[in-house]
Amino acid sequence: VQLQASGGGAVQVGESLTLSCAASGPVLSVFVMGWYRQAPGKERELVAVASDDGNTDYANSVKGRFTISRDNAKNTGYLQMNSLKPDDTGVYFCSAIIEGVPYWGKGTQVTVSS
Repeated sequence: VQLQASGGGAVQVGESLTLSCAASGPVLSVFVMGWYRQAPGKERELVAVASDDGNTDYANSVKGRFTISRDNAKNTGYLQMNSLKPDDTGVYFCSAIIEGVPYWGKGTQVTVSS
């Protein structure tokens, strides 16, 4: 099983980006899919998580601006990021628990400049 994240880039303050995370391989079901980020010099932090029953949770810093969603049929998750701020800069990683096993994808860089 592999997770492939994409959609990062360099944007200006207030702009939007959508990250995608596709799970490939022998995937029967994705229980939890989440997004983490790591800013330079900081620890990796949880940004958003979505379970297969539709429950979602967000870091306080992104509530109201970011939306996590998933397409279970495609084993793909998304992170819609609006009103981006410089503090949102970092490497974004997707993760998933698939049949009880945690997986991580390679990060995608998001840079927000003022």
